[in-house]
Amino acid sequence: MKLLNIFIVFVIVTTLAYSKEKIFVVEREDSSLAVIYNGLKKSTIEKMHNMNHGVVKFKGKDAYAISRDGYVVKFDPISEKILKEYKTSESAIGFVIGENYVAVANYDDKSVDILTRDLKPIKKIKTGSKNVGIKIYKNYLIFSQMDKDTISIYKDKKEGKTSPVFEKYKEFTNVGSLPFDAMIKDEKYIVGFFTSKHFGVVDLKTNTYKKVKIFLDKDKKMVLKVPHFGFWSIGGDKVFIPAVGDNKVLVYDNEYKLIKNIETKGLPVFTSLSPDKKYLAVTYSGKDFPTIQIIDTNSLKIVHTFNFDGKVLHLRWSKKQKELYVSVNDTNKVSVIDTEKWFIHKDILNVKKPSGIFIYEDGE
Repeated sequence: MKLLNIFIVFVIVTTLAYSKEKIFVVEREDSSLAVIYNGLKKSTIEKMHNMNHGVVKFKGKDAYAISRDGYVVKFDPISEKILKEYKTSESAIGFVIGENYVAVANYDDKSVDILTRDLKPIKKIKTGSKNVGIKIYKNYLIFSQMDKDTISIYKDKKEGKTSPVFEKYKEFTNVGSLPFDAMIKDEKYIVGFFTSKHFGVVDLKTNTYKKVKIFLDKDKKMVLKVPHFGFWSIGGDKVFIPAVGDNKVLVYDNEYKLIKNIETKGLPVFTSLSPDKKYLAVTYSGKDFPTIQIIDTNSLKIVHTFNFDGKVLHLRWSKKQKELYVSVNDTNKVSVIDTEKWFIHKDILNVKKPSGIFIYEDGE
């Protein structure tokens, strides 16, 4: 028995040591995904449609991408082959993957599509609004209606056991002006707005909504690139939110009481948290596109600033190495920052107009 236990531990350690990250990078102008493996560009997946707002997500052994022109593409992250595609609308903005479905938030036909995991249509929820901030909580689907200032919650009557049957469960109206993105923290759905001086929090456990005031400068600046919340801006006992039109990252505690407004170099777009939650990387728009800054999440101070020779459109922390991947759009490369010694130690070249970076781990 003792030898068996030793063998099992050896297998686990060996598997972890040899499982590697495969990085998929959106080639923004080229309808394709670049594939990076072992620190080099390995291959390209072509015919991915309009990738100007391309997003990739993984669920088990499956990979999905959404294109700006409304296609959902399912592909194999190992063989890198496209398996199936389905067009939900002329303009899609976000999607989520459940155990038995894929849900897509659409802009132009003002709907949310529910598909099977093999991209067969199940239901089209017509909202009469552009839809954003789509998330999953247990057997619920939550999204925001940009044109109606509404947050919608739909419940799966099948409770995730089979193909879903979604029905409207609850809606919150007059939540704020022009919701643009959202994130989930535990049972809280947090949504940001373009023109309201607050963000909204839905408590999904009690089905209640509250507005949390944002304290900004009087003169807001023009937003050249929409901030993104995602799920990576939440670190333990703090919530980090990029301000809209102001040079700040907003920091709140778990009760949504303001801790600090961190003054930043430019207008924040992404706030991306390191796997150990010790650091927050921030990207900017406008004249500060080529810059990223690193915030220490304990001291809430900016501790590192990096400048690149082109616009930084996205970044992603490695879970396996002490590295931060940065897409430098103008110079067709992904730069790699050593996050132990904090210097740029590598450039991965020949990645055409890179933007979104998404990491798949072998053996997931």
